[in-house]
Amino acid sequence: MSEDVWSAQDTNPDAIEAALRELLRERHAANQGLAPARVLTMIVIVDRSWKGEIANRLERVGRYHASRTILCAVEEGRETLDAVAVMSYNDQNGGMGVMREQVEIDMGPDHLPGLETIVDPIVIAELPTVLWCPHGHEAAVTALRGMIDVMLLDSDDSPEPAAGLARAEEELSTSYVVDLAWLRTTPWRERLAASFDPPVRRAMLGSLDGFTVRHQASSTASALLLTGWLCSRLGWDIRPLRSVNGSGLRGRAYTGRPRYVEIVLEPVEQDVPGLAGVTVVWEDGHTLALDRAQGGLSAQEHTADGEDQWLVLGASRGEGGILGEGVRQAHLRDPTYAPALQAARSLCVSSS
Repeated sequence: MSEDVWSAQDTNPDAIEAALRELLRERHAANQGLAPARVLTMIVIVDRSWKGEIANRLERVGRYHASRTILCAVEEGRETLDAVAVMSYNDQNGGMGVMREQVEIDMGPDHLPGLETIVDPIVIAELPTVLWCPHGHEAAVTALRGMIDVMLLDSDDSPEPAAGLARAEEELSTSYVVDLAWLRTTPWRERLAASFDPPVRRAMLGSLDGFTVRHQASSTASALLLTGWLCSRLGWDIRPLRSVNGSGLRGRAYTGRPRYVEIVLEPVEQDVPGLAGVTVVWEDGHTLALDRAQGGLSAQEHTADGEDQWLVLGASRGEGGILGEGVRQAHLRDPTYAPALQAARSLCVSSS
């Protein structure tokens, strides 16, 4: 990849926008086979001390890079705007290619309430716009809410799962939400759905007795969303879960009188965020367990006919691919997230 770079200190939004236009003009004049990417604009608001780490995460999204990324780094005490604009392209002997743009703006907290006036000249108006604020900065969210189409967030970031899920539901009322905690459940949802897809297996869904989710302690929101997905898809009557002396959550979902399903959310030691395993139990003690393993998910099933084990290859995308998948999902619309989120909120721990 080649890059054209512009930078300025104590600058303004109009100067940044003019610099982007000039970079585009100069590069197109040098190679008319290059065209600007025009699919998605992404605005990222971060603490300046974490700018490098967030920039590295954005670099690893692979082919799902936004067409134009605007990274706003907030630094205490700063009163002026410093900016860098980078145009990246693959110039192979003058052949055809795509140009992507990244703008980094250093600013102070006092700029956030008026952030819309700063980014508006830089945003590509005709494209969907995604906002990601991994470090909070609610003043920025409030300022930009009217000009974004998608809110990228991570419900697992909140110390209290109920608060993280509540924020996701609040944002869902004004824009489409892409929740990284939800995306961490994707391979588990896919495998569970596939396991009960054959007609002979689908009938067993009506006789489920238990559902256990094993998860990293900081990923309770992901576990609640997976459980909420199953409850919402099967139409279960939900009750709030209760804490088990700090060792997880337990409760019941009612599938019809007098049937109920025992639900267990169990924290386990795990190096990466997300889920470690799930176990489904149905009549006569039959079980299906899926657990994180090298190269995919390890599956183990116990039925009246005996036990069977196998490896579901490539089922887990890994934490490294979650952000890229989040950017990709900004172009899509998942109709199952909102019902799962609502159910997950209903499962949040009872105060009793």
